[in-house]
Amino acid sequence: MTTIGLPVALGIIMLGLGLSLTLADFARVLRQPKAVLIALLCQLVLLPAICFGLVLLFQLPPVLGVGMMMLAASPGGTTANLYSHLFRGDIALNISLTAVNSVIAVITLPIITNLAIAYFQPFDDQLGLQWSKALEVFAIVLLPVAVGMIIRRLWPRFASGMDRPVRIASVVILVVVIAGAVASNWALLVDNFARLALITVLFCLISLTIGFLVPRLLRVGRRQAIATSFEIGIHNATVAIVIAQSVLGSVELSLPAAVYGVLMFFIAFGFGFLIRERPASET
Repeated sequence: MTTIGLPVALGIIMLGLGLSLTLADFARVLRQPKAVLIALLCQLVLLPAICFGLVLLFQLPPVLGVGMMMLAASPGGTTANLYSHLFRGDIALNISLTAVNSVIAVITLPIITNLAIAYFQPFDDQLGLQWSKALEVFAIVLLPVAVGMIIRRLWPRFASGMDRPVRIASVVILVVVIAGAVASNWALLVDNFARLALITVLFCLISLTIGFLVPRLLRVGRRQAIATSFEIGIHNATVAIVIAQSVLGSVELSLPAAVYGVLMFFIAFGFGFLIRERPASET
């Protein structure tokens, strides 16, 4: 279920992302370079550094430490677009950031994962994500996006019609597969949930806060800051879970992303009420 079902579920999710993207979404980055650059620096540099500090502070076992670093390196999730819509963020910026992040993550995620494996040394017989496995990351993350974009380009009406069914299918398949994975590894998850709950909640709150405050301090508009907050705080935990279980073959490695993936939705929803842009009648 995890070796086949999880990659298929993620592939469908990323295909759905591709069906909603055009080259204009990447070009839009050039029109908002400041907001995009700040968000990427926070996502690619600041968050992994903070996550590394949290792992050392909480003294996590090596496998869970690498799992946390993989989570920090994973791109923003497509759910960030929904939260940005709910709390009046710049959805166009979210779409552009998700597109750019998904491309960059193909490079940065294996690099950060390998550095974490080299530092924490959780496996005696494994050096990390080798080149062949890095290609698997590309195939899992980016290839479905490219296919979706090609379909959108060649058959726009078909892409528009398939957008909603693909989203529904991806959610259903993902829920079924994760439920099965959780059931088969229930004891392992229960044993580690208490250990991971606090660090994942703290990391999520820090991610959301950094994503909002850093752009605001650097004079980025409030709607753009709301967008970057959700883009940075809502990680695509499914990417980390799939790579941990399917590429690296470790269920334990995927536990931080699994716990984060459940808790982040509630935390982000509450955080959204604190930062949302209020209408003039409310201010």
